[in-house]
Amino acid sequence: MAAAVMGSATLAQAAYIVVDTGHTPQRPGATGASGRVEYQYNLDLSGAVAHDLMALDDRVKRISVNGKDIALKERPQQAPDADFFISIHHDSMQQAWIDAGRQREFAGFSIFVSQLNPNYEQSLNCAKAIGENLLAAGEKPSLYHATPVPGENRPLIDQRLGIHRFDDLVVLKNATTPAVLVEAGVIVNPDEEKRLADPQTITKLAGAIAQAVHECNQKP
Repeated sequence: MAAAVMGSATLAQAAYIVVDTGHTPQRPGATGASGRVEYQYNLDLSGAVAHDLMALDDRVKRISVNGKDIALKERPQQAPDADFFISIHHDSMQQAWIDAGRQREFAGFSIFVSQLNPNYEQSLNCAKAIGENLLAAGEKPSLYHATPVPGENRPLIDQRLGIHRFDDLVVLKNATTPAVLVEAGVIVNPDEEKRLADPQTITKLAGAIAQAVHECNQKP
């Protein structure tokens, strides 16, 4: 009986996390140096993050995994009662940088939050937890999106943790829950792309992200 009661208590405290796979098969996002599209990388990593969250007893809803196209605005609305929304992506660079052969100049993760999200402070706290865990796992931030060029120049909230403010990111500003978008690495960089495709790297990244999301959504 005691075990059953404890089990019920654990379930009652479980967080409800939305894990969004960036892009869709119809709109696959960036193309990696090898020609493999971003959506495939996002699908692999988001699946591993969801698996690890469920292993931590969190309730998980996955978005954009059934092959159907889904609008950005609709993604957070799939689970309005969730505790947290995280969107998993992999990064590119502007075409001019790629054409100039500058793909290897940047590697690493970037994390984004929006001040237009109604739960901005909690979003930022979770972003910081994700950044800390990625650093502890041996990853490093890419500061590409903070470069002072048209189309980038995103305000850096925390340089050490690679956290940027991007207020108009649709999935973040339209979420009613705290929300964070993670760019796990730069797939147009051929060296980084190879590493990001390695199952061991996927496992490491997923574990770091999932643990941070789980801990910052613990209920008293």
